[in-house]
Amino acid sequence: MSDEVKDAGLVAMISSILGGNKRADSVAPPPPAEVPPIVPADAVGPTSSSDPAAVKAENAPDAAPAATKPVEPPVQIATTRDGKRLLPAEAIADLVLGELRKLEDFPSSGVSVTVYGYRNWNAMLTFAPFSTSFQNATRFRQAIPDLVFKLRRFVELEI
Repeated sequence: MSDEVKDAGLVAMISSILGGNKRADSVAPPPPAEVPPIVPADAVGPTSSSDPAAVKAENAPDAAPAATKPVEPPVQIATTRDGKRLLPAEAIADLVLGELRKLEDFPSSGVSVTVYGYRNWNAMLTFAPFSTSFQNATRFRQAIPDLVFKLRRFVELEI
C-alpha cells in the first residue's frame, strides 16, 4: 500500500472523528500496469515448448498466473493503553496540514507544519514569503490550538 493511500486514510479518519464536513479527496491506487512480454531479439516467431504445462498456459490466456504475489496482512497500528494512536511527528504534521487545507483561502504550497514536544506535543506553522497574506496567516495560526487540542485526544507522539 502506498504512502499516499495511507495518508489519505489517516486524514479521512481524523476528519470523521473531528466532525469535519469536508471529506479528504480519496486517493485511489493506480491501476496495475500491463507489462508486455519480453521477446528475445533473435526470436522471429513463437517457439514450441516441450513442457505440456507451458503449452496449456499459452493456449489459455484467461488462466490465472501461476506465480501470484501473496497478500500482505494489514499493518498493525500501535496504540497506547488509553487507545490513542502512536504516530511519528511527520504523520501528525500531515494530519494537521490536511485539516488546515480544508480552511478557506489556505495556500496550496509554501506551508510547513512542525510537530514538537512529547507528552503535550504541539504544532507550529511557518509560511514561505508571499504564500499568503499576514491576516490569513494569523487566522490559520489561531486555528492551530483548537486543532491540536482535538487531535491530542486521539493521537500520541511516537518517540
